[in-house]
Amino acid sequence: MSLLRTKSVEQSIADTTDPEFRLKKSLSALDLTVFGVGVVIGAGIFTLTGRAAHEVAGPAVVISFIVAAIACGLAAMCYAEFASTVPVSGSAYTFSYASLGELFAWIIGWDLILEMFLGASVVAQGWSAYLSAFFEQLGVVLPQAVSSGGVVDLPAILLVLVLGGLMTIGIKESLRVNMALVAVKLFIVLFVIVAGIMFVNPANYTPFVPPSAPTETASDLTQPLLQFLSGLEPATFGVGGILAGAALVFFAYIGFDVVATTAEETKRPQRDLPIGIIASLVICTVLYCAVAIVVTGMVSYQDLDPSAALANAFAFHGQTWMATIIAAGAVAGLTTVVLTLMIGATRIIFAMSRDGLLPQGLAKVHPRFRTPWVISIVVTAIVAVVAGVTPVGILEEMVNIGTLSAFVLVSVGVIVLRRKRPDLPRGFRVPFSPVLPILSAAICTYLMLNLSVETWLRFLIWLALGFAIYFAYSRSHARLGRAGATPQPASPPES
Repeated sequence: MSLLRTKSVEQSIADTTDPEFRLKKSLSALDLTVFGVGVVIGAGIFTLTGRAAHEVAGPAVVISFIVAAIACGLAAMCYAEFASTVPVSGSAYTFSYASLGELFAWIIGWDLILEMFLGASVVAQGWSAYLSAFFEQLGVVLPQAVSSGGVVDLPAILLVLVLGGLMTIGIKESLRVNMALVAVKLFIVLFVIVAGIMFVNPANYTPFVPPSAPTETASDLTQPLLQFLSGLEPATFGVGGILAGAALVFFAYIGFDVVATTAEETKRPQRDLPIGIIASLVICTVLYCAVAIVVTGMVSYQDLDPSAALANAFAFHGQTWMATIIAAGAVAGLTTVVLTLMIGATRIIFAMSRDGLLPQGLAKVHPRFRTPWVISIVVTAIVAVVAGVTPVGILEEMVNIGTLSAFVLVSVGVIVLRRKRPDLPRGFRVPFSPVLPILSAAICTYLMLNLSVETWLRFLIWLALGFAIYFAYSRSHARLGRAGATPQPASPPES
């Protein structure tokens, strides 16, 4: 029973035709693009822009966004190639199973569960905070004990329960709601850009790259792992500040990879998945850079509020009514992020359960809705509890490290699968392979090293728990390891 046994692409595709586990194919390239934009444009554009500009990069934060976009763009191309080659639920988990082997697939699936559970919980709490702020601007004050920051975050719990019900009814129905909310969110972002231009003062762009300045050394556990290992003195602004800003705003791009989890529900996955993944990333990059330029032009980076830069930039110019509109947009925007991450989590667990690495009974598909309803209920319950009663804000970096580890393995997996199965039809191919996949893995590894020591320790604890489950249950229950399990022939998917 090899730890590196692989599940062939043919076998993965054949599993999608099993009536017991077959999902409904209903998504188009437009659905996937909206899906990607819906999850990517969220808390990052409303908060990280000001924080990165104020603390580490100054007006050059726009370059930080571009650097982070390049890193994500390289990973996105790797995801697009895999998704067009192996159009099966599970995203990086399924890709790793086909290329690197079962143990790596389990690790990455376990990491993705962490990313999406924590991500959905963190954003649900952020949604609750923006909702409270929006109500306060309307003169309505929610009871402190059952609102954001209280004993129980009731708005966050109610949001998760409503979205969980929507997710169970159907992926297409979920994306109709998602599309409407994304339209609201894009309107707010474009409103910020167009309205903010009127208040831009070119003097705020000088200096565009503030001179590098030493900063206080963080404690042993809160300092970046790279700093801990190298002994380098920390500094902000300058070129180093731009790179530090890229590591910080990287969180704002997380989510485009969730598009790949819907591969089995896409009508023409070879064509539509690459379009959805890459188009959503391009759209978000353009909007992020435009917002960064406008906000740092409206208010000097030294005076930006790192917690709510967009709303406070307008309040700085006496436009409090605009701040109210932005708060409403944030509520709509964060709703789509929670929904998309929850859908992604269900599809990851669905793929792992169908393969036997988690209890197979979880992967049952509803006879009418054709969705994994048991997993949807489990995901909804866990996210609701975590978001409602746990202070998960301190674990935000865990979302980053889970995502980046997936990016690294997918980038390496593209190279491996190219060499092992050059015969497979690929709807999209990463150009200049293996150079670009290697560069993608290297950049993502560097960004991981910029995360704190305590984040790495928590990550190692999570991995240890995952290894314990794998060796105690998953390895012996995997369908691939059962007697007589052989790759099943399957016709190539439609291109």
